[in-house]
Amino acid sequence: GRLARCWAEKEPLGCTHLPSAMIRSRVRHWASLRPRLWGDSVTNQACWCPWTAKQTARSFAATAYSSILTELKGDHGNVGLITLNRPKQLNALNKEVCDEVISALQHFDRSSGVKAMIITGQGKAFAAGADIKEMAPVTFKDAVTTQMLAGWEVGIKAIQKPIVAAVNGYALGGGCELAMMCDIAIASPRALFGQPELTLGVIPGMGGTQRMLRAVGKSLAMEVILTDRRLDAYEALQAGLVSKVVEGNGEEPEDALLQEAIRICSKIGTFSAPAVALAKRALRKAEEVGLSEGLDIERQLFHAGFSLNDQKEGMAAFLEKRPAQFTDS
Repeated sequence: GRLARCWAEKEPLGCTHLPSAMIRSRVRHWASLRPRLWGDSVTNQACWCPWTAKQTARSFAATAYSSILTELKGDHGNVGLITLNRPKQLNALNKEVCDEVISALQHFDRSSGVKAMIITGQGKAFAAGADIKEMAPVTFKDAVTTQMLAGWEVGIKAIQKPIVAAVNGYALGGGCELAMMCDIAIASPRALFGQPELTLGVIPGMGGTQRMLRAVGKSLAMEVILTDRRLDAYEALQAGLVSKVVEGNGEEPEDALLQEAIRICSKIGTFSAPAVALAKRALRKAEEVGLSEGLDIERQLFHAGFSLNDQKEGMAAFLEKRPAQFTDS
């Protein structure tokens, strides 16, 4: 009964009064039932048993996918890494990739042991666009009735924790749009950005016309989309499409890029997770609403922060001249 209530309420369960073998047996039993009761996987839930969030997240990170790899990174194992793993297809994005990336993001988002996430690509591409073999036979009816490509927008928009795009190579079409969906984008010197959809007789469909213009301005966005202009890493940096280019200084560019992405995520992980989520939400709203409404939203979220224990701890630590010990509460 306590285990069932814990699952439903997502509250910590001490279980200190039960033998460890019995705990494991009961948890396995409820784990087998939960997908039927709640309709989702339990591999990455970290709130229900004596095992730590890190352990449950590590269990999920070993999950086998067909098109992506998942792993925990960082000194504390609190960075979720998702690697697009179709190097022969230059990590082209198809429905399976979409489903698996969103699934992995959702699992990392639900794990209290993971503070931020990275998306990168295997090989010489971040993602070189949509899978044209899958897309070519689609009809107008198919596109409308299935809401083709909407899964990316809906899935990523629901993620509360920060997502860093580590753009290691080609980021074209859907790959460029995926990088722009992330909260922070950094690039290796080998990165190349573009929206070549007009060469295929279509237009960008994952946010390219909207986010490119907001990121780089009207004139450059028009040129990139209407003339198939490609932006190298340094042009993307100058235009504001990425926040930095990671050069490596003796390391392989991809290795240096990944280490910098991990460093960024690890730094985020030193702050209060709910406060980070509030800040991300306010920043995301700034992309969607006017200044006046955005200021109202920011103020409401600022006020909400005063409901957190971490607000009390952070301000007390500042006044006492000591490091804050945030508890994500």
